[in-house]
Amino acid sequence: MSSITQTQPNYLSFSSLVTLFAAILGITIMFFPVLNLPVEQRHVAGLGIIIISLWATAKLPEHLTAVLFFLVAMLMGLGTPTVVFSGFSSSAFWMIFGGLVIASAVKNTGLSDRIVHSVADKLNGSYARLVLGVIVVGILLGFVMPSATARIALLIPIIIVMSEGFGFHSGSKGRTGLVLAAIFGTFFPTFSVLPNNVPNMVLVGSIETLYNIEPLYGEYLMLHFPVLGVLKALVIWGLIVWQFPDTPKAYVSPHETTPPFTRAQFKMSVILAVTVGLWLTDFIHHISPAWIAVGAAFLLLLPGFGLVNGKQFNDDIKLPPFLIVAGILGLGALLSSSGLSNVIAHQLTQTLPLSSGHDFMNFMSLALMAMTTSVATTAPGVPAVLTPLAEQLAHAAGLPLNTVLMTQVLGFSTPIFIYQVPPLVIGMQLAGEKMIHGAKMVLMLAITSALVLLPLDYLWWKLLGWI
Repeated sequence: MSSITQTQPNYLSFSSLVTLFAAILGITIMFFPVLNLPVEQRHVAGLGIIIISLWATAKLPEHLTAVLFFLVAMLMGLGTPTVVFSGFSSSAFWMIFGGLVIASAVKNTGLSDRIVHSVADKLNGSYARLVLGVIVVGILLGFVMPSATARIALLIPIIIVMSEGFGFHSGSKGRTGLVLAAIFGTFFPTFSVLPNNVPNMVLVGSIETLYNIEPLYGEYLMLHFPVLGVLKALVIWGLIVWQFPDTPKAYVSPHETTPPFTRAQFKMSVILAVTVGLWLTDFIHHISPAWIAVGAAFLLLLPGFGLVNGKQFNDDIKLPPFLIVAGILGLGALLSSSGLSNVIAHQLTQTLPLSSGHDFMNFMSLALMAMTTSVATTAPGVPAVLTPLAEQLAHAAGLPLNTVLMTQVLGFSTPIFIYQVPPLVIGMQLAGEKMIHGAKMVLMLAITSALVLLPLDYLWWKLLGWI
């Protein structure tokens, strides 16, 4: 009897109350004119609140929440099928497919074991040392591989095998911590490296088009890397060690000497090297990392040549990750197509306390505005919405135009909800980790960034003469 009682859900938990409140708020906005918005935008806003709360609290399985979004959006006619189901045709969706097939092949050929054996002994020691080592590897990889999604797809299968080697099995805090270290470590600090994330490149393109200003790699790195790169990496490290503490066992290689390459490992190494090479040179050929990954997946699945057979494919490639990513991207597309994201951004600009001579307040307001805008537009949409307003904002704040433009980076690199950044979702799905762990980390990192890192950014920018 007691065991049955222990499995009953806690309907009065904080997350349950948040979900209930969000549901009531969302339904109220959808069906009552409590906001001065067109009916369609009210419907989209209400549905968005409900769906985001369900993803944030995981009160429904994430893939079921995605199905609920598709169902309600289509039944209510909130968007065309092209918009609602746009996630299924996105590069992020197909990056998951390619990444999962590559991860399956790396695991099943034993190549991931070989890679782990070559580096794991250098990370032996405390859990804190291990987590920090993974974060540093992720940052260094960011300097040579422009695509965050590609970096995550490359790291995850290696990290999973490494976790097992240190005694962290599926469901353990240690495994979750190492996965988060890889994903967060290679994603967030590299916003300080100009070409390394999609929002960065959208910002650069918008600035060049609208203001004929070309941001310089070195200047951008100097402005952002010390705080947004190094200090944020240390915050990520501290949060993981605090939230997911564990004790690793000493890593011992199962082989006294390195065994020779098998034919399958050699073939996998060649395919992986070509894939990574194409990812590294995407600035030359302009082929999306997703299509490169799909090409690699095709070769790995090809009968008679590939390295992933039918059984392995069925075992390793599951449907839920695809539904989740498609749902997240579809919600972002619906917010944008409805015009709601623009309404939110313009409303924020009207209410900001901007006035010349109050530099710290202006700086914080601009950065927090970009953070808030990202909730409605997702990170890549922030530059598209805010860059055209930069000149007006610079005049109101009495700040240089370049300074106002660069505050966007502080905002779109600090998401509040995990759905705002598809690469994080992709990483959690590739690793088979619960989305709630990533969602909590995103929120804690956002709070720490707003309270600690943004003021430090202000001081650093002032020291450099940007303010």
